[in-house]
Amino acid sequence: QVQLVESGGGLVQAGDSLRLSCAASRGTFTMGWFRQAPGKEREFVSSIKWDSSTYYANSVKGRFTISRDNAKNTVYLQMNSLKPEDTAVYYCAARRERWLSGRSSDYDYWGQGTQVTVSS
Repeated sequence: QVQLVESGGGLVQAGDSLRLSCAASRGTFTMGWFRQAPGKEREFVSSIKWDSSTYYANSVKGRFTISRDNAKNTVYLQMNSLKPEDTAVYYCAARRERWLSGRSSDYDYWGQGTQVTVSS
């Protein structure tokens, strides 16, 4: 089992930045971020492999940056130029497999989520 704990969410204005963190109880091969807005399905945001290879959803490419510190078993999501449509609960996820994926069903462990609200 892997426990994931997210932090860093909050209320910001459009154009601001936030950095989310996700601390894992032990190392994992691939980690990812997903988000879910009210009334919508959970959607992929970004993922990062153990070697720091990355994958982004088109909606956040160029604005969000995912990174990881393997020594700390922590993954980060730097979110810049935030928009109101980025408002959602952001979930950290981890999978036992080595490969990047944008499918939520490929992930084995999930955090409890952290709220990000972007006001216009």
